[in-house]
Amino acid sequence: MATLAEMREIIRRGAEEILLEETLDKKLAEGRPLRVKAGFDPTAPDLHLGHTVLINKLRQFQDLGHEVLFLIGDFTAMIGDPTGKSATRPPLSREQVLENAQTYEHQIFKILDPQRTTIVFNSSWMGGMQAAELIQLAGKYTVARMLERDDFSKRYSSGQPISIHEFLYPLVQGYDSVALRADIELGGTDQKFNLLVGRELQRQYGQEQQVIMTMPILEGLDGVQKMSKSLGNYIGINDAPDEMFGKLMSISDTLMWRYFELLSFRSLDDIEGFKRAVAEGGNPRDIKFELCKELVARFHSPAAADKSLENFIARFRKGEMPEEMPECRISAGSGGILVGNLLKELGLVASTSEAIRMIGQGAVRIEGERVDDKGLVLKSGSTLVCQVGKRKFARAHLS
Repeated sequence: MATLAEMREIIRRGAEEILLEETLDKKLAEGRPLRVKAGFDPTAPDLHLGHTVLINKLRQFQDLGHEVLFLIGDFTAMIGDPTGKSATRPPLSREQVLENAQTYEHQIFKILDPQRTTIVFNSSWMGGMQAAELIQLAGKYTVARMLERDDFSKRYSSGQPISIHEFLYPLVQGYDSVALRADIELGGTDQKFNLLVGRELQRQYGQEQQVIMTMPILEGLDGVQKMSKSLGNYIGINDAPDEMFGKLMSISDTLMWRYFELLSFRSLDDIEGFKRAVAEGGNPRDIKFELCKELVARFHSPAAADKSLENFIARFRKGEMPEEMPECRISAGSGGILVGNLLKELGLVASTSEAIRMIGQGAVRIEGERVDDKGLVLKSGSTLVCQVGKRKFARAHLS
């Protein structure tokens, strides 16, 4: 069993902020299983590695003997989270929410222990709340406090509309902590205001206030913007093994350490050992292999990870593709982009007519596979290595 000092080290790893740390230490010292809550709105069907930063932390709490409350915000998703938005979000339909929620249950157990995970839906308590009760809840927070939130403040000062229902979002998220009697709530750094509402509502309902832990927002493949499917810089946890492996290998050597800290379950001592090895002249590529193998094994299998490594080496280290190549972000639009247009935008050909000619000569490859179809359309949300001839390569992030 881990000592209190060891538990602190595990829990604090990668965390951006903990409010309040002395309360966390007190709760840990009690020796009882803590109720650790994190909420996810099912606004899209697939989770990506950015989402797993929180889920990994939940797994660490489980390994220390605590109970995870994985809250699927089927009610809040129909409101639409206004966090970071400059305009009112269109709410999702009940059908969309439920369809997306079903996929979450399958995906999270690639990380979480089902025996220590309680899946809850906030419609369980919000769906039956009477109008009078909702009004009573709304009376526990002021408009002035709501306008302290950065995104609301900016929209209010610039004359952008704020719908009344958007104020309900942080209230409902906060009430979730009351309904679940949460000891700890996890969220991204962008959710800090909402998490604090939960603490305040617990106080007003006579409960012991939850500890708040915020986790960093994971950068995407570009190393700059947050990982997002809409930006095309994401790695989906349902990506095929070779695709996941290849995307991870495309990240910069600097970003690799960030991914190790937030996504890997290796010990901090192991990671420090990797850093020493690189500082002493080791190839960062070989260390990156370890990260790729761990994550592909987690979401697929150890055998799939070994095979992906083998395939990657065959393609990249035996002369078929260079390890480094130009990278471009290309807007494919909702309908995708024709292969000829993609090659032109990447600068691999001077014109679409040249692209068609090169396809006819069998000189074009996408992800190592020869392209024969001149009308091939490539969809947004993917990262593809494109090749023309033996020497021209580029990696396209399609959004």
